[in-house]
Amino acid sequence: MCTSTPPFVRALWLGLALALGPGPAAGHPQPCGVLTRLGGSMRLGALLPRAPAARARVRAALARAALEPGLPHNLSLELVAAAPLARDPASLARGLCQALAAPGVAAVLAFPEARPELLQLHFLAAATETPVLSVLRREARAPLGAPNPFHLQLDWASPLETLLDVLVSVLQVHTWEDVGLVLCRVRDPSGLVALWTSRAGWAPKLVLDLSRQDPGDAGLQARLAPLGAPEGGTAPVPIAVLLGCDAVRAQQVLQAAPPGPRWLLGTPLPAEALPTEGLPPGLLAMGEVARPPLEAAIHDAVELVARALGSAARVQPERALLPTMVNCNDLQPGSKSSGLFLARFLANTSFQGHTGPVWVTGSSQVHISRRFRVWSLRHDPLGAPAWATVGTWRDGRLESETGGVAARPPPQPGAPGARPKLRVVTLVEHPFVFAREPDEDGQCPAGQLCLAPGTNDSATLDALFAGLANGSVPRALRRCCYGYCIDLLERLAEDTPFDFELYIVGDGKYGALRDGRWTGLVGDLLAGRAHMAVTSFSINSARSQVVDFSSPFFSTSLGIMVRSRDTASPIGAFMWPLHWSMWLGVFAALHLTALFLTLYEWRSPYGLTPRGRNRATVFSYSSALNLCYAILFGRTVSSKTPKCPTGRLLMNLWAIFCLLVLSSYTANLAAVMVGDKTFEELSGIHDPKLHHPSQGFRFGTVWESSAEAYIKKSFPEMYAHMRRHSAPTTPHGVSMLTSDPPKLNAFIMDKSLLDYEVSIDADCRLLTVGKPFAIEGYGIGLPQNSPLTSNLSEFISRYKSSGFIDLLHDKWYKMVPCGKRVFAVTETLQMGIYHFSGLFVLLCLGLGSALLSSLGEHVFYHLALPRIRRGNKLQYWLHTSQRIHRALNTEPPDGQEEAEPECPEEPQQDTVAPTMGPRSWTRVRRAVVRERRVRFLLEPAMATATPDAEVDEAVLPSCPVWLCSNAPRPGELEELEQHIADTHERLRQALVRRGELLAQLGDSAHDQPCPLLQAFEEAPGAAQ
Repeated sequence: MCTSTPPFVRALWLGLALALGPGPAAGHPQPCGVLTRLGGSMRLGALLPRAPAARARVRAALARAALEPGLPHNLSLELVAAAPLARDPASLARGLCQALAAPGVAAVLAFPEARPELLQLHFLAAATETPVLSVLRREARAPLGAPNPFHLQLDWASPLETLLDVLVSVLQVHTWEDVGLVLCRVRDPSGLVALWTSRAGWAPKLVLDLSRQDPGDAGLQARLAPLGAPEGGTAPVPIAVLLGCDAVRAQQVLQAAPPGPRWLLGTPLPAEALPTEGLPPGLLAMGEVARPPLEAAIHDAVELVARALGSAARVQPERALLPTMVNCNDLQPGSKSSGLFLARFLANTSFQGHTGPVWVTGSSQVHISRRFRVWSLRHDPLGAPAWATVGTWRDGRLESETGGVAARPPPQPGAPGARPKLRVVTLVEHPFVFAREPDEDGQCPAGQLCLAPGTNDSATLDALFAGLANGSVPRALRRCCYGYCIDLLERLAEDTPFDFELYIVGDGKYGALRDGRWTGLVGDLLAGRAHMAVTSFSINSARSQVVDFSSPFFSTSLGIMVRSRDTASPIGAFMWPLHWSMWLGVFAALHLTALFLTLYEWRSPYGLTPRGRNRATVFSYSSALNLCYAILFGRTVSSKTPKCPTGRLLMNLWAIFCLLVLSSYTANLAAVMVGDKTFEELSGIHDPKLHHPSQGFRFGTVWESSAEAYIKKSFPEMYAHMRRHSAPTTPHGVSMLTSDPPKLNAFIMDKSLLDYEVSIDADCRLLTVGKPFAIEGYGIGLPQNSPLTSNLSEFISRYKSSGFIDLLHDKWYKMVPCGKRVFAVTETLQMGIYHFSGLFVLLCLGLGSALLSSLGEHVFYHLALPRIRRGNKLQYWLHTSQRIHRALNTEPPDGQEEAEPECPEEPQQDTVAPTMGPRSWTRVRRAVVRERRVRFLLEPAMATATPDAEVDEAVLPSCPVWLCSNAPRPGELEELEQHIADTHERLRQALVRRGELLAQLGDSAHDQPCPLLQAFEEAPGAAQ
C-alpha cells in the first residue's frame, strides 16, 4: 500500500537541499559559455623595449612565464606583443590602442625606458580603463604623484622611496634627527626634500644643492663650508647624507668636505665600486645585494596578473574573463568595465614569487623583496682602510651586524679608572641558570640580582638599570639568578676583573635568523644591548659567523628524551613471567613425563597393572596426567601414584622441575602484573620514526635553539614535521612530554639539559634513548672582535685544568639517578581485578571447555561406545582409561537400548515359585553387583582353579536371569518365580557336583561356594 509524502516533509527536504547545496557565490564550476567565447586562452598585451637585446630578453622571459600562467579553468596565456619603433606620445598611444582593439586583452605589461614614457602610460591607462603593469629598470625613480588604480609599477631597480627608507633606518638607529642633505644632479630638489620629509617624519636641517658643476676644488669647498664646525664649536648637523652622486663625484665631495659631521652615502653602490683612499674614517655607505634577475621580476609580474584574474573569475567569471573591447576613437568609460573590475583585485593580490614576497601598496606600487647592506669605513688589523659590514636592511628592517651600526664598544680591559661594567644577558635554563623571586625587600640573599624586562628595547633596558641604582625598579621585574653559569660568571668577574649587570633576554630565545634578523641572545649582542651572553649557549657555525665565542666550558651533544607509558596489564599478563617457549616446553615435558611414567609402570613387574600384582586399581596414562598436573600446580587431590621404583624416581624429578619453575614464575608474577613501563624505542636521530613519522607520532624541540638549527640544516623533511610541535623553552617541552595525554612522543634537545630533567623527575617517567649526535659545546657569546674574547677563553682553560669546572659540574649536576632511588618501605604493589582479568577469562574458557567435554562424553557414550562394543576390535583400553575399558567389558546398565539375545519361549507353568523375601532379594542384588565387576586377569580365576569341572550347558540358561520391560505381561511374575525355582535347582545340583569333584581332588582351598550360589541357596528357605 503506497502513501503520499506529506507536504511538510517535502518542504523539509527542499530546505535541507538549499541549505547544504552550493552557495550562490560559488557559481558554475565550469562557465562553459564564457570558456567557449574565450577559445581556451586569455590575451595579455606587452609593450616591449626598443633596444633589440633588451627586447629579445624580455620576449624570452615572457614566453617562459606564459608556460605556467596559473589561470583558472586550465586557460592558457596568449601574449600580444607590440614594439613601437618611435616612443613619442602619438606612436605609443597608437601601439596601445592596437593591442586593446578586438578581441581585446585583459591587461598590458609595459617596459618603459624613460620617465616621459611612464607618464604617457600613466595617462593612457586611466583613459582606456585598462590595467597596465609597468616593469621599471631605472635606478632611483621618483614617484609619479597621485596613484592611478589602472597603472601599477613594479621596480626591478630600487625606487627612490626604498632608498630613503634605508637611509632613515640607519639614522633612526643612531638617533640622528638633525640631518644635512647634500644633493648631486637631482632634477627636482624641492620634490626630493618633500619626499624625504614624508618618509622620515622630519625635515632636514640643512640642504646643499651641488647640481651645478664647480670650476675647481675651491668652489666646492666654499659650497660645503656650511657643514663645517666653527672654531671651538660643534658642527651644525651630526650627519650629512650625500644623494645623487656617483662614485667619482662622491669622492670629490668627501675630499673637499670640512671636518665635523659624519657622512652617509645615499646612492647605492656595489661593494667593489666603493673607494677607500682619501675618504674619512667612519664613512657609511649602502648598496643593494642579491638583486633578483630581470626574468624573475617579469615572471612575478605575469603571475600577479594571473592570480588577480583567478580571484576575479571566482566572483564573476564572465566579467573577469571576457575583456572589454576598447575603441580609442570612441571611449565610453563606465563603472562596469572589466578593466576596473580587474584593477580592484590587482591592488589586493599578494603571493610568494620568484623574487620573494610580492605585494601591492597604495593600489599602484608593486613591491618585491629587497636587501641592502650597510658598510662602514674602518681600519683593518694592519691599519689600512677597509669596508666592514655593519648592518643589513631587508623589507623595512635594519639588522645590526658585527658590532652593529649602533653598538656601544665594550670597555677595554685594563683601562685606567674603575672596573669596567658590562651588561650581561642570560636565559633561564636549568641547571645552568635558575631564576626565583627576590625577598620582600627586592634583594637576593643568594645569587645575583637580575632583571626580567620582557623586552629587547635598548632605551627600556637603560632606564631600568638606571632605576635599579635608586631602587625604582618594580619588584615584579626583579629576579634572583643562580646556577652553573652564574657561578662561572662570578669567578670570571673576580679574575678578569669587571663588574656586570644581568638581565634575562626579552624573547626567551637563544637566537636564530628570522626574516633576515637575528633574535634572542644573538640579536642582543649584535644590536649592542649586551656585551656578553652567559648561559647554555651552544656554539654552531651560523652563530659563529656573526658573534664570537669563548672556548667552550661545557661539552655536550643532542639527545632524545621519551616518556614511559604505564600500560595496564592485558588479559594474558599472568603468562608474561615466562616466555612462550618456556610455557610450551613445560607442557610438552609434562605430557612426555606422563607417557614415560605409564610406560615404566606397565613394563615393571611391580607396577600397578593387571599383570603386576593383580590389583583392582590400574595406573593408566590418564592417571599419569592427573598426577603430573597435580604436582605442577600443587594440587592436594587424590591421585594414583606409581609403584615401580623407576616411576617414583621420575615422579620426584618432575616435582623438582616444577618447584624451580613455579618459584621463578611466582617471583616475577607480581612485578609483571602490576603494570609494564614501556618506552618509545628510538635508536637515534636516524630512526625511521623520526624521518617517516606515523600518524600521531609527534616530536619537537625548542624554538630557535641549536637543536632546531641542526635539524633544519641536516634533515629538512624532519624539520617540516617537527616545527609544528616545538616548544618555546625546555621546561615547556618536558611538560608537553609528561602531560596526560602526552602532547609529544619524543623531545629533542641538548643532552645535558635532558639528563638534568631525567634526574629530577620524581615519577621516574622520563628517559633519554638512542645514541647521542651533533657533538657541541657551550661558550660565552660576545660581539665580534671583542677584546674580552681572548681573556675569557684563557681563564676558562685555566678553570678546566685546575678542576674548577669539575667542581661546578658536581655541584649542579650530580643528582641521584632515578633508577637508584630508594623507595619507602610502606610502598606496596597492589593488584586489582584488572590485573587478573586473564585468569577470569581463562576460568570462563575452562567452564566452556568443560561443557564441551561433557557433551563429548555423552556423544561417545551413546554413539561410539555401542559401536565399539558390537565390534571385535579395540576392546582393551586398560592402559589408557579404566572407565572406557570397564564400559566395554561389562554388560550394559539398565535402560541401555542394546540388542539382547532372544530366549526360547517356554510353556507357561501353573506352578508358582515360592516368593522370596526382601532380604533375600537384597543379597541377590549385591551378589549380582559383585559378579558384574570386571575381571582384570586375562584368564578368569575360577576357570584356572577348576580346569576339570564340566558344567552341563543345559543346566545354564541361554537367556538372562532377569528380564526387564516397561510394562508387566499377564502371568509374567508367576513365570519368573517358576523360572527362578528351576534355576535354583539346577544350580544346587551343579554345586553338589562341584563339591564331589573337590573332595576327590583333596583341594580345600577352593571349597567355598560362590556368593551367587550361596545367595540362591538361602533364598528359597527365606521365601519358605
